[in-house]
Amino acid sequence: MTRKNILITGASSGLGEEMARQFAALGRNLALAARRTGRLETLRTELLKANPGIKVVVRALDVNDHDAVFKVFGEFKAELGTIDRVIVNAGLGKGQPLGTGYFEANKQTAVTNFVSALAQCEASMEIFREQNAGHLVVISSMSAMRGLGGNLSTYAATKAGVAALAEGIRADLLKSPINVSTIYPGYIRSEMNEKVKKTPLMVDTVPGVQSMVKAIEKESAEACTPAWPWTLMGFAMRNLPLGIVAKLS
Repeated sequence: MTRKNILITGASSGLGEEMARQFAALGRNLALAARRTGRLETLRTELLKANPGIKVVVRALDVNDHDAVFKVFGEFKAELGTIDRVIVNAGLGKGQPLGTGYFEANKQTAVTNFVSALAQCEASMEIFREQNAGHLVVISSMSAMRGLGGNLSTYAATKAGVAALAEGIRADLLKSPINVSTIYPGYIRSEMNEKVKKTPLMVDTVPGVQSMVKAIEKESAEACTPAWPWTLMGFAMRNLPLGIVAKLS
């Protein structure tokens, strides 16, 4: 099944922006949401010029405004007629070790990455249940495989939370025409990590996102991306002693 109309949150930069480019190149219509409307408009112009015949609609959206999530998703559906796939991608990467005086930063990450993802999943599922069709894609992270220390503690917990949320939704829909996929990206270069240097196994944005798009198109229940080496790394992270995983992270 071709998912013609695709909604992507957090589409003004990083992985979301590149996913928009790659899905546009496949001839898909796009509904793109992000806080930075200037960048969205620039991206829209680029995509329409490079891919004549597709539709690209954009809306300003702060996913932490949960009422706005439902409103904007509904507006996208009204404009395109259907929403065939939603990619819950908007997220935040900041965090600090717990107990070091940075509760507000950790709370912001927790709200954005989990509570606001919940709002996006709720809004998506309202549309999909009405249509009796659709594909929900939740972008988690390889950090979801285990609890991690330091600056990653809250981030890893939120990504594990959204992965469990997606699995719960999938359990509800096992006998329905609605599919749910959880994507676990490994180290893919993006604006979120552009200041991180010399990270082992880091891949550039374009090939990294190509692996994500390939997995999304397959509509597998779960996928580590790129598959090599992250499928193997995922197994190792889940099964190695915590002390070793902590050193690796």
